[in-house]
Amino acid sequence: MEFVKGHGTENDFVVLPDLDDALDLTVARVQALCDRQRGLGADGVLRVVRSEGKWFMDYRNADGSIAEMCGNGLRVFARYLVDAGHQPQGEFVVGTRAGDKTVTTHPDGSVTNDMGPARVTGTSIAAVDGQGIGGFAVDVGNPHLACVTDVPVDGFDLTVPPGFDPVMFPHGVNVELINTIGDNALRMRVYERGVGETRSCGTGTVASVASWLAGQGRTTGSATVDVLGGQVFVTIEPTTSTLTGPAVLVARGELDKSWWDALA
Repeated sequence: MEFVKGHGTENDFVVLPDLDDALDLTVARVQALCDRQRGLGADGVLRVVRSEGKWFMDYRNADGSIAEMCGNGLRVFARYLVDAGHQPQGEFVVGTRAGDKTVTTHPDGSVTNDMGPARVTGTSIAAVDGQGIGGFAVDVGNPHLACVTDVPVDGFDLTVPPGFDPVMFPHGVNVELINTIGDNALRMRVYERGVGETRSCGTGTVASVASWLAGQGRTTGSATVDVLGGQVFVTIEPTTSTLTGPAVLVARGELDKSWWDALA
């Protein structure tokens, strides 16, 4: 059983090609694959499958839960399709649980995703290190609470899940902590639901820019976002948003069948 390992700004994924739609991707198998001691280690799993005539990104968080969307994962998914010869370089559509997404692969290895609208739906508070930090709830196909703060984000303890309003976020939420570091330049740390702190979160960078703009009374604009794993560029437009950043494939191999079967 083939696998590929890749990352987008060090948000890393196991890619599982499943062109015949035959893999039984159980919670136990996802958890084992993502475990950094007993598996390959990753923040999530990207199953590559065909659905309704197009490629579909079946994304699972490291805890085995199903997620609607993953911006960094989408770039890695697109890069895999081109690298494997399933798609020519350039623009094509990938299906996700958050709808169809147009991606554009570039010769330098970077990928631009059309992320769809980033909708600011209200305000709320994240509880981090015993303090409440206000932010905007942003829907990027999945839920975010993006909090711009003057407190340096490098000092927050994200080994503990941030608290949030379960009424506003009944299915959990990704929490972003954001500093403004220059003109149209942000720094972000993120706690992803079902994973913990990751080195990057693609939808989280889009939510961060949307929140930063909302705090200024703006609905459109662009910014670079520095994350622990690198830098991406986000543009928020009236009806959609785009995310551009690197996508790196680092290894490929085969999973041991007896190991896989034992996890059923």
